[in-house]
Parts: sequence; C-alpha cells; structure tokens
Amino acid sequence: MNGTEGGSLEVNIFQLIIGIVIIFVLFFGMSFILNMLLKTTYLPVLFYAIFIIGWLVAYYESGSWIDYLGEYGIVDVIYALMGLAGVLVGGLTIQKLRKLGYKMF
Repeated sequence: MNGTEGGSLEVNIFQLIIGIVIIFVLFFGMSFILNMLLKTTYLPVLFYAIFIIGWLVAYYESGSWIDYLGEYGIVDVIYALMGLAGVLVGGLTIQKLRKLGYKMF
C-alpha cells in the first residue's frame, strides 16, 4: 500500500493501529498532567477543542468550508477522535483517583 491514490495517502493497517495508540497515549498523558497541575477535570477537553478548531482555521484557505473539511480522510478523523478519547480518559482517571483519596500536588 504505497503511493498516492486520489490525492490521499494510503495507510497500512499496522501504521493506523500504532498511530491510534500513540495519539491516545500522547493526549492521555498531557491531559493527566494538566489535570494534576491545574486541578480542573475538563479544562484539557476545552484546550483540545481549541487546538483542533485552531488547526482547521489555520490551514483553511478559500472556498467552501464543507469542501475543505471533506479533504480530511477517515484516518485524520480517527486520529482526532482518539486524541479526544485520550483527553477524556485522562480527565476521568484523575477524577477517579481523587475520589479514591489520592492527592496530587
């Protein structure tokens, strides 16, 4: 599965799986640390939403917004959703640890 077809790069299934795990762990870790330091459970979700919206706006050129969003492939959407899942799970993990009595900082 090398090369391009229709303007989008093809992704090997193993690359997709490894990418999903890396994105999830990366955003889980950042969310966990941010939650631990700021003691707010859902602030990283807001930061993630601002990050994704900022990314979309920064690379938007001219034309229809729907056509622009249609340029992103399923792999891009999967990575974005797994990043969001990592942020949410990080927040829920900190929340659960605090309920169990663990105190971080």
